[in-house]
Amino acid sequence: MIGYVTLGTNDLAGSAPFYDAIAAEMGLGRMMETDQFIAWGAATGGAGIGLTLPFDGQPATVGNGVMVALEAKDRAQVDRLHAIALEQGGSCEGLPGPRGETFYAAYFRDRDGNKLNAFVMG
Repeated sequence: MIGYVTLGTNDLAGSAPFYDAIAAEMGLGRMMETDQFIAWGAATGGAGIGLTLPFDGQPATVGNGVMVALEAKDRAQVDRLHAIALEQGGSCEGLPGPRGETFYAAYFRDRDGNKLNAFVMG
């Protein structure tokens, strides 16, 4: 259902390596890029994530209650994505682990404070 999600940044060049590393772990790369915007995903389409300097020129802010969920292929990838996020300057919002019987997830924020998680069902 979701085509792509865009998150704001105040430092596109400084924040891009965070998403380069996350995308590489997921087997994806940059699919579009301008001096204001970078998108990661498959060139053939499907869900993607974009990082942008705000169009209105105002500082990027974090949406309260907003979170982007990245579907991992297995629990080990959830663990790796969490570790990569922290290595790239992100912060921990919840260590990898089970949440209930059929949901395994880890929560983290990027350098701008945008909240993400990596998860797998089962």
